[in-house]
Amino acid sequence: MLRLRRQMQIIFQDPFSSLDPKMTVAQIIEEPMKIHKLYSDKKLRARQVVELMRTVGLDERYVNTYPHELDGGRRQRIGVARALALNPKFIVCDEPVSALDVSIQASILNLMMDLKDKLGLTYIFITHDLSVVKHISDDILVLYLGKMVEMTSSDTLFSNPLHPYTKALLSAIPVADLEYRGKEAEVMKGEVTSPINPPAGCRFAARCPKATDRCTKETPEFVEVEPGHSVACHLYG
Repeated sequence: MLRLRRQMQIIFQDPFSSLDPKMTVAQIIEEPMKIHKLYSDKKLRARQVVELMRTVGLDERYVNTYPHELDGGRRQRIGVARALALNPKFIVCDEPVSALDVSIQASILNLMMDLKDKLGLTYIFITHDLSVVKHISDDILVLYLGKMVEMTSSDTLFSNPLHPYTKALLSAIPVADLEYRGKEAEVMKGEVTSPINPPAGCRFAARCPKATDRCTKETPEFVEVEPGHSVACHLYG
């Protein structure tokens, strides 16, 4: 597992609580290299730390700084640098910008997209913000209470959503355009099904405007209804 973990890393949601407050920026970024014995030479590790800081847009002068002395954007850049320290192939991004200001979110997202292209990375990007999803994702999987409800490419999901839950999510995205003024969103009504002890049938049935008796009794299968577009709903397939 130790060898496998070198190829898989994670960027956490909270850039403050995920960094050790007793360690400097250099120590935080260097730690994975020491654990995995990536470089035996201490000076070489130090050079790699500085190079990683440059890669993620952190000035070298912060090398001996502690996390609490930096703002949220710089802290998250430390988290990105730490994730890149082992040259991974795959990175899990757990809501990596949700705790940041909107202006800082954009800079972190652009950094991650640049790194993806430059280093050939693969991300699993977990988020509730569909605007972010559209900006960064190639393929999208929509979940409801832990169940897959729809999966397709980013372009297809935003142009042709099929599942009622996906449609409601897209309808809830605020649009900064006066042409959309007065347009009503698809408001989801009803109680959220208990994720601890869900009833039989579709977990979205209690809130779905198109639910039938079948939806409350039979769990829909996750099937491909058109090439590259899968959905779990009795309306299709």
